[in-house]
Amino acid sequence: MTPTWVQLGYLAAAVLFILSLKGLSSPKSARMGTLLGAAGALLATVILFFSGIELDNLIVILVAVIAGTAIGLVAARRVKMTAMPQLVALFNGAGGGAAALVALVEFLEYGSTKGTLFLIATVLTVLIGGVSASGSVVTYLKLQEIMTTRPVVLPAGRFITIGIAVLTVAAAVWVIVSPSTLGVTGLLVLSLIFGILFVLPVGGADVPIVISLLNAFTGLSVAASGYVLSNVLLIIAGTLVGASGTLLTREMAKAMGRPLTSTLFGAFSGTTQGGGGTGEDRPVRSAGPNDVAIMLGYANKVILVPGYGLAVAQAQSTLREVADLLTARGIDVDYAIHPVAGRMPGHMNVLLAEASVPYEQLKEMEEINPDFSATDVVLVVGANDVVNPAARSDKSAPIYGMPILDVDNAQQVVFLKRSMRPGFAGIENELLYDPKTTLLFGDAKDSLTKVVTSLKAL
Repeated sequence: MTPTWVQLGYLAAAVLFILSLKGLSSPKSARMGTLLGAAGALLATVILFFSGIELDNLIVILVAVIAGTAIGLVAARRVKMTAMPQLVALFNGAGGGAAALVALVEFLEYGSTKGTLFLIATVLTVLIGGVSASGSVVTYLKLQEIMTTRPVVLPAGRFITIGIAVLTVAAAVWVIVSPSTLGVTGLLVLSLIFGILFVLPVGGADVPIVISLLNAFTGLSVAASGYVLSNVLLIIAGTLVGASGTLLTREMAKAMGRPLTSTLFGAFSGTTQGGGGTGEDRPVRSAGPNDVAIMLGYANKVILVPGYGLAVAQAQSTLREVADLLTARGIDVDYAIHPVAGRMPGHMNVLLAEASVPYEQLKEMEEINPDFSATDVVLVVGANDVVNPAARSDKSAPIYGMPILDVDNAQQVVFLKRSMRPGFAGIENELLYDPKTTLLFGDAKDSLTKVVTSLKAL
């Protein structure tokens, strides 16, 4: 029987998890939400050690906790904002893998002695956790560009994936009907293989959606492991993660403008192919920092569109300085935030929050799109795919159907780019060749610094 104080402590931890998710729903409360979630996890861990359960390998556990804490602290402090999605993918994979391994150990310890429900929970934990672990590693490799960001379709890939899926389900049934070490080990191996095949066909622009989906998978595996370990808090925490990950996946798929099935399986039918190249040899209109400063300084309304390139250049503070100078001149300035700008939801919000950008200046796509037609100048810094008109008109483009920021409705558009290289989706942006578009080539931070200097001289 679990002591009453332990149950109350777990209840408090569960409440902290719920409050954490609530806090993460807004940039203003996100920091507090993160701290509440961490406090809940710490409380749950401490309670476990003093709950009276038998710990046969206490030294090993403590060493693992200390090592994991050290790795987590170093990784969190050293990771660049541009690499945050990759870190999330790795941590998510570690969570799914840990759940799968814990369930595997429990099965080896108790086998079928705990009944059918225990076996079902074990099978679900191993299967879902394995898929999440290996799939998350592939998303990391794609985001880090260690492997190609394009969809990878193996010869007869559709049939191979279906075959592995059938074998995985068969292994799961086998473990439930006839429990054996060979069966559960085979299930883990097959789930790891399926996780890889599951993510390989996903194109780079859709990888953030898959990260969110795999996060939901990890939550489900943790919830199932909670039943395996008879731990109610794990069931609650896993269910919260699974539910929030599912909702986020749904919202991201909606933001991309196509069904989740198209994101996951479109490569097999060719619907996520297309695009490519490194920039066409066509004339574009370019200008220097002083010209851009004049365009901005004598406008009535300016909208700033940040993208992944801004994060790479670490130019968020310089962009805010541009906005402050324009505001001081009486110019109306807003930031347009696309739901999937950067590499994951909230990426740009966090980046700009680091630069102390006022929250009220951050406008979501639905709110800001009607304003572009009344805007004198749009300054696009490091964004490409989220402003690419091909999403509306080119059915062969991998971003076709994705709602975009309507920057092409503005009077003038200024792009800050290093080169004519396409965005993450690998396709050309016709807006770059529009007569009303001006390009300022160079590193975003360096270019914005020169624009700031020119603005101060106006």
